[in-house]
Amino acid sequence: MLTLLTMAALLVPTVRPSDRPTVQDTVRITEWLVPYADSRPRDPYVDGQGRVWFVGQVGNYVAYFVPATREFKRYELDPGVNPHNLIVDRTGTVWYAGNRASHIGKLDPVTGKITKYMMPDSAARDPHTLIFNRAETQIWFSVQNGNFVGRLDLKSGKVDLVKMTRDRARPYGIMVDATDRPWFVEFGTNRIGTVDPKTLALKEYDLPNERSRPRRIALTTDGMVWYGDYTRGYLGRLDPKTGAVKEWANPSGATSLPYAMTMDDRDRVWFVETGVQPNRLVGFDPKTEQFFSHTPVQPSGGGTVRHMIYEPKTRAIWWGSDTNFLGRAEIGGARALVP
Repeated sequence: MLTLLTMAALLVPTVRPSDRPTVQDTVRITEWLVPYADSRPRDPYVDGQGRVWFVGQVGNYVAYFVPATREFKRYELDPGVNPHNLIVDRTGTVWYAGNRASHIGKLDPVTGKITKYMMPDSAARDPHTLIFNRAETQIWFSVQNGNFVGRLDLKSGKVDLVKMTRDRARPYGIMVDATDRPWFVEFGTNRIGTVDPKTLALKEYDLPNERSRPRRIALTTDGMVWYGDYTRGYLGRLDPKTGAVKEWANPSGATSLPYAMTMDDRDRVWFVETGVQPNRLVGFDPKTEQFFSHTPVQPSGGGTVRHMIYEPKTRAIWWGSDTNFLGRAEIGGARALVP
């Protein structure tokens, strides 16, 4: 069953260049060079021991980093897997997206054993981004070029696939809300989608501007769905109950290319502007509807920061970059910018 909601109105606050916040470095960024050259380290995830796991998309590996000791450890994957993303469950088991090998992999860090869960449809060739449900009994995932959103049951190993209604919709960033409902953006079109976890019914929301191309997504505890409009340089908010959309022009403007995105434990939204060099980490407070941080990713520049996560124990955001670094932003002291 498909439900499609088209939103008639778009609210965009008028922001003149002179009104934009001035840059203050209120966030402390630290970067570590990954010792596996030119391997595109990306999509970190912090486990219960504080180890920062990540994949080498070009290097065909899964690895972890221990910040306290600066230790790296690497687990080899088969050639051609080109892992895109990983997540780590409460037991310490690592799950990765085999982006060019049509599977989701399970890695036992103790033994190094890998179990592969193959896609049931050959068209679902590129598992992309993974996210657990709250109980960690299922993994929801996007399949960008295959044009699916999928669900892997971790007990049975069964994979369900939900096809998008538009060709080349390119489901991309994905998150799960407090009711275990997955939300995702369709980077190939101007849509945000969700799937009923009980019936697998697809529901899609058209964003008002046909040029919109949302790439990553964040969910705040009030039920709002946040996205970065990659082509237009806006931060957007969708209210799923009413279908209303509101947008704010990014600090770096129309060519800011917002990409990596997350939210912190204060319901503040963070994203990275990748259209500027160095990339800039931006904070936005939904309560005040103000940008409050605009911090350059230095010294590496970031290249392109594609995905990041928030680690609540240390109040830090982690990412990997095309410049072959892992990055951490300590955001506990971030304060409002001076208008």
